Amino acid sequence: MIKERLRLLRAQMQKENIQAYIIPTSDFHETEYVSDYFACRKYMSGFTGSAGVLVVTVSKAALWTDGRYFIQAERQLKDSTIELMKMGQEGTPDIPDYILSQLQAGDTVGFDGRVINAADARRYDSAFCAQEIHLKTDVDLVGRIWTDRPALPHSKTFHYDEKYTGETIGEKLARVRQAMAEQHAVSHIATKIDEVAWLLNLRADDIPCFPVALAYAIIRQDDAVLYIDDSRLDPVSRQLMKENHIRIKGYFDIYEDVKTLTGPVLYDPSFVNSRLIFSLQAPAVEAPDPELLMKAVKNETEIAATKNAHLKDGAAVVKFMYWLHVNVPQGTVSEWSAQQKLTALRSEQDGYIEDSFTTISAYKDHAAMMHYSSSPETDVLLKPEGLYLVDSGGQYIDGTTDITRTFVLGPITKEEKYWFTLAMRSHIRLAAAHWLYGCSGLNLDILARGPLWDQDMDYQCGTGHGIGHLSTVHEAPNGFRWRKVPERNDSAVLEAGMIQSDEPGVYMEGKFGIRHENEVLVVKGNKNFYGQFMHLEPLTFVPFDVKGIDPSLMTEEEINWLNNYHAAVVKKISPYLTDEEASWLKQICQPIRK
Repeated sequence: MIKERLRLLRAQMQKENIQAYIIPTSDFHETEYVSDYFACRKYMSGFTGSAGVLVVTVSKAALWTDGRYFIQAERQLKDSTIELMKMGQEGTPDIPDYILSQLQAGDTVGFDGRVINAADARRYDSAFCAQEIHLKTDVDLVGRIWTDRPALPHSKTFHYDEKYTGETIGEKLARVRQAMAEQHAVSHIATKIDEVAWLLNLRADDIPCFPVALAYAIIRQDDAVLYIDDSRLDPVSRQLMKENHIRIKGYFDIYEDVKTLTGPVLYDPSFVNSRLIFSLQAPAVEAPDPELLMKAVKNETEIAATKNAHLKDGAAVVKFMYWLHVNVPQGTVSEWSAQQKLTALRSEQDGYIEDSFTTISAYKDHAAMMHYSSSPETDVLLKPEGLYLVDSGGQYIDGTTDITRTFVLGPITKEEKYWFTLAMRSHIRLAAAHWLYGCSGLNLDILARGPLWDQDMDYQCGTGHGIGHLSTVHEAPNGFRWRKVPERNDSAVLEAGMIQSDEPGVYMEGKFGIRHENEVLVVKGNKNFYGQFMHLEPLTFVPFDVKGIDPSLMTEEEINWLNNYHAAVVKKISPYLTDEEASWLKQICQPIRK
């Protein structure tokens, strides 16, 4: 099937005189998770991971993805004729260099400029033009051969009330306009859909696990335009748009309107698609979108709401743990059925909307694939032995959650217990971080990786990512990572009010995977002569499975942290449980000792 699709694509390339075609994992808004309409890379390669770029030439094809997906990609690309390019690994060429090695002067590289941002398009243009290779950026070749392509999303919107957001549309617009004035910008193009959702307190159901609407916005000092099908707007949002002098125009009308903008126009080239920017005729101010940092720093209302979401989510996950405890020994639980059960338990919680991403329900060696996704085809029975990793989260009206726990279902090997403990130490060391204001995740990541690096061990991903508020579960610009990765944009200074994950892990191909993840809130500590000290406050309250821990490998400080955390779990979550569940929770949270 993949070979036939590649053949059909090459036939379209020949018609357009295109010798290389680039297919990213993106939509018109530079979104990480995309709706089915935009799943072109998945359709053309068979690779289902959330990150990757496919390049097809006249005779070859290659797919670039990061370390989270190496094992998965190798399996899914087998027999497809598509070569796997492991990003970040020594000897792996970048995309422009690979294409240049395949093409010659006078050839053409094509892509759909609506799904490639301006910064990437310029990078390609710079690399190719130097070698007299041309760009054609207005062709959606996959759309020509994808005869049963799903329709564009068209869900109904809803207003996200100020009792959850803590700020009105007008107040947010005033802050953005102030930032525009500081940049001497007359207009601002906002195309990142989580930013548009935040700015206009607008939510919808266009993308699975990501409750937003596909929409663009142009903001000026006295008015604004929201580009969306008007029939989709709920009555409350429509009225609020009118009150805030926001006109409604068709979704695709922005492509003509940008041609008439007067400048300077503020936009972020890492987000706005290249088709829009190549149409812009006014002078520009290229800078990070002001909404980016504004929405990352949660206000008191958002923080309080998120804490409430985590109590409900913690209750659902503890109930799931108890259900595993009772049912796995019966031999009736599989990866897939457990995943369905966890979603069902979340759905029983007040204000639950949907999961915040596709649950990773991974037993034994499946967990070595960081983003493994169980299905009826890959499903395996959970036995009372070994390690079982579950990475999951929920979208609640109060906020967004993300948690990973690795469960000890029965006897485990000495090796598994050793790495389980070291990953636990890694989690605790970062969770207990204390630092002076001005640090970013780049400064703190060594705390998590230290116990593993001491053993020449690492994991092929960041240690943590920012998390939105009833929005994307992976939010820029904050995170934990030991080096800058420009496309991740997660190395901002850590500000009080930012929420992110702490999730170090160990992954042994063919054996097991271990990850321990909590969400944490950046908060201020003491301020003195040396400056403002900062630390992290846990938002997630679910016990870690102490059956996997060897206390002899831990410091007294790490043991005390874990015991204090478990005491907090019992106090906060027990009121949401049955008496039987609460009694069991208290038992498994008993203090551990060396």
